[in-house]
Order: sequence, then C-alpha cells, then structure tokens
Amino acid sequence: MSKNKKYVFNSRTLLYEVKKRSRASRVLMPLCMFAVSMVMAFVYFWIYTSVLGWELPKTALLKKKNAEWCSKVEVMNMQLDSYEEALTSLQMRDDGIYRSIFGMNEIPAEVRNAGFGGVNRYAHYDESGSGALLKDMAVRLDVLTKKTYVQSRSFDEVALLSKRAGDMAMCIPAIPPINPDPSVYRLSSGFGYRKDPMSGRTARHTGVDFAMKPGNPVYATGDGVVESVKFEFFGYGNQVVIDHGFGYKTRYAHLKAVGVVEGMKIKRGECIGQTGNSGKSSGPHLHYEVIYKGNHINPANYYDLTITPEEYAVMVQNTADASKNITLHPSHRRKENGKS
Repeated sequence: MSKNKKYVFNSRTLLYEVKKRSRASRVLMPLCMFAVSMVMAFVYFWIYTSVLGWELPKTALLKKKNAEWCSKVEVMNMQLDSYEEALTSLQMRDDGIYRSIFGMNEIPAEVRNAGFGGVNRYAHYDESGSGALLKDMAVRLDVLTKKTYVQSRSFDEVALLSKRAGDMAMCIPAIPPINPDPSVYRLSSGFGYRKDPMSGRTARHTGVDFAMKPGNPVYATGDGVVESVKFEFFGYGNQVVIDHGFGYKTRYAHLKAVGVVEGMKIKRGECIGQTGNSGKSSGPHLHYEVIYKGNHINPANYYDLTITPEEYAVMVQNTADASKNITLHPSHRRKENGKS
C-alpha cells in the first residue's frame, strides 16, 4: 500500500479501497495547519523575548548601534559643556580685565547671548525620531558659535588697542599738575562732597584744590590736545581743558595766565599756565579735575604726591617744552581777577 494514500475496508465488497477526501477538507486542512503554525510561532516568540528575555539578532544589533550613538552624543555634550565653561571664563576675563584695562565698555549680555533669526530654523529636527536630542545639540552649537564670534571680535578690538598701549600710557593723566613740593602747596580741598567756601552749602567738589601762591607753573598731566581755553568770571576763571583721548580729559582752573591755545598738541609735563586766583575763588589755588567718559573721577587715583620735587623737576625737564622755556601766548594772557 502506498504511504501517501489512506485506505478503508469496504464491508460490502470485502476490499480495501482508497479513502477519498472532500474538497472542503482539502482546503481546510492547510489552513488549520497554517493557523496552528502561526500560533506556535507567536508562542515561541513570546517565550523567547518576554519569558527568557532574549532578543532577536537584528534587534540586538540595532540596540547596540543606538547605544553607541547615544554614547557619542553624550561625549559631544560633555565637550560642549567644557567649551561653554572655557568661553564663559574668557568672557569674564575679557570684561573684567582686558576691556577694563583699556577703558572699554563691557559687552552687554543681550549681545553675547543673542539668538539666531528664523522661526522654523530647527523644524526639520522634529521630523526625525531623535528630534529633541538633535535639536538641543543644534541649538547649543549655534549659540556657542555666536558667542565665540562675539568674543573673537572683542579680542580683535582689544588687540588693536593694545598696539596703542604706549600712546595710551602717555595720555593717561598720571602725574601731579604742580611740582609736589610740600613747602610750596597745600591740598586745601579733596574730591567729593564738602562745604562750599563761597556759599556755605554742602556741594559736590568735582576735583582737587592745590592752595599755593600765584605764578607757580601748572603742568599737563598727560599727552593730549587743548580742547578749550576760556574765562568765566563767576566760575572757573581762566581755565584750560585738555582732551587726552581714550576717554580722558583734564581741567585746570583759576589760572593767573594761560600759555596754550585751542588745538595745540601738549606733552605730559609741559607747562600750560600759572596758578592764580581768577574767577569764583576764595583764595589763590589750582582747581584740577580728571574726567573719564564724561564722569568726574577722583584725581588722587592718578597721581603720586610722594614723588620728590627733584624727581618731578627731572621729569619736567625731559619734556620737549619745560616750564623754563615756555612763553605765555599774548592773546591768552589773562589779567588775574581778585577773589569773588
């Protein structure tokens, strides 16, 4: 008998006959076998993945690649943290030291932290599966790039000014405006609030006063250009204002005589006039001011009165026009007023 056929015994014919299957059974049998195989496959997959905790080879490979990618992203974020920390340190040193040394204003925070234009600049990251992670990194990179550019421009400005550091050092008002001989002068009034000697009211004194006899030489405290020479009867009397550049200006007031003209270039230590008692003055003295970027600051921060008269005299003699060689300009020689 064939193994591929089934036989049944026919009791009427007393013979074995081939069993014939119906068409329905021939269709249903493969379907049932397929269904059973699918159920067994599902059960096998469930036991393999959920019960035993095993992973399919392809899934395991994808997870491995994803873990490697996440590790690389984490390393990049750590590097970005390091770069941001270093850049923040540079920004603090730039504003607090470098720009301060050269009298430059700090860069506003809104300029350093300015963002990028465009509403949908990062919209394409939202379409990917890891959009949030990639978008965050893209934003950090853009901000870091912008901050680095701003800092680079700042360093360019500082480098440009540093090349002029020598000029700046000579322009800063760094010496006393008179020969600091204690036998010749007396510091009669300092910087700040005081009782006004004329009105008796408390008022802010915007400079320092050196009480001394009329006719003593007054020296420019830094290189610059004479900005103004004028006379105020109810004010500073004969006065000279020198623009030193780099935000600095100085005023010399109540002079007896003036030896410079407007627009004249001046060197540090050059005699510009003589002390006097002109204008609104309670006695012979020199009123001296230092103005930085429009604000009056304490002149005592810029000179050293402990220098000896001899040392001061040597310094003055080394200038192009020492006080001995100065000739007071006739058009700017003012007759000293009495006290007012």
